[in-house]
Amino acid sequence: MNHPSVLVVDDEPDNFDVIETLLSDRDYQLHYAANGQEAIASLDTFNPDLILLDVMMPGIDGIEVCRLIKALSKWQAVPIIMVTALSSKSDLAHCLTTGADDFISKPVNGIELRARVHSMLRIKQQYNDLQTLLKLREDMVYMVVHDLRNPLAGILLGLELLRSVEYPREKQNSKLTQIYSSAQAIQVLIDDLLQIALLESGKIRLNCTEVDLCDLIQSARSNFEAIATQKNQLLVTQLPETPSRKVSVDATMIHRTLDNLLSNAIKFSPANSQIIVNVEFLTSGDAKIQVIDSGPGVPDTLRHKIFEKYEIGTLMPALSQIGLGLAFCKMVVEAHGGKICVRNNQPQGAIFEITLAAELTTITYP
Repeated sequence: MNHPSVLVVDDEPDNFDVIETLLSDRDYQLHYAANGQEAIASLDTFNPDLILLDVMMPGIDGIEVCRLIKALSKWQAVPIIMVTALSSKSDLAHCLTTGADDFISKPVNGIELRARVHSMLRIKQQYNDLQTLLKLREDMVYMVVHDLRNPLAGILLGLELLRSVEYPREKQNSKLTQIYSSAQAIQVLIDDLLQIALLESGKIRLNCTEVDLCDLIQSARSNFEAIATQKNQLLVTQLPETPSRKVSVDATMIHRTLDNLLSNAIKFSPANSQIIVNVEFLTSGDAKIQVIDSGPGVPDTLRHKIFEKYEIGTLMPALSQIGLGLAFCKMVVEAHGGKICVRNNQPQGAIFEITLAAELTTITYP
């Protein structure tokens, strides 16, 4: 864990000792600079989250040091608290107009010092969090554009070939299938982005109806049989021998959740492997769904983080990994009051497990 870095600039070393004593019960990394030139020169070394800057110093005074630091784009967001014996309103206003974020009067009071330092560090942390979010959004936009560009390029190339009078007629159906698959990939990505935005905003409403869970599983499986066959993979469903049951869920959302899990299982599992979808109705009334693959698995350190947006488990070359599918699954499952987790499959692979705590209705067939 990184402790906040605080740079104290004062020409009197004794004043630093006082501040160090008053902040001794805080987990701060305290650094000292004896004058303005030394403070500016040490910024890259100490990388401060906050600067406590004395005003009355020989040479370059604190007000000029503050102005110089705030003129540097890299350090503009670092809060500066002016430590001053000045008391007139005009002097304090001058400190603020040069870029200072706060001030504290000498002699320094411990309670006030700790409160103001804590307040400024909180603001700096909020700024850091915002910058992380903006960087994450920038990376996400890049990944989305990349993931949209590839299938779009395939569509345009395929259409160009179909327009060519020289393109063999016997290959047209195969090319149309590729175009359709690329269009589906674009649609899934756009739908995931829109649905996640709606789920996060709380504007989406689940349209729950009683659905035969086994039928839902079989429907999701049928969507991926052809894709699995192309990789020489076997899709297996293990359904309970007892009478099937209905669950009250939003069938479309749960179906798309299963689609995401099956798509990942096929994507990350090697050729000539088996992917299992297991369904179990628990005595507690819960319904448990497992998607079991033979891929690289998920490291223990990422088992919880992998369900966060843009978090990627194991990087795989030549595979699109934007980190939205599992975040979508988690939001949908939790919106239903359920849980989703991942465990290791032995000897290789992962088990993604959904537990739906829904009221179940037994279905009997004549």
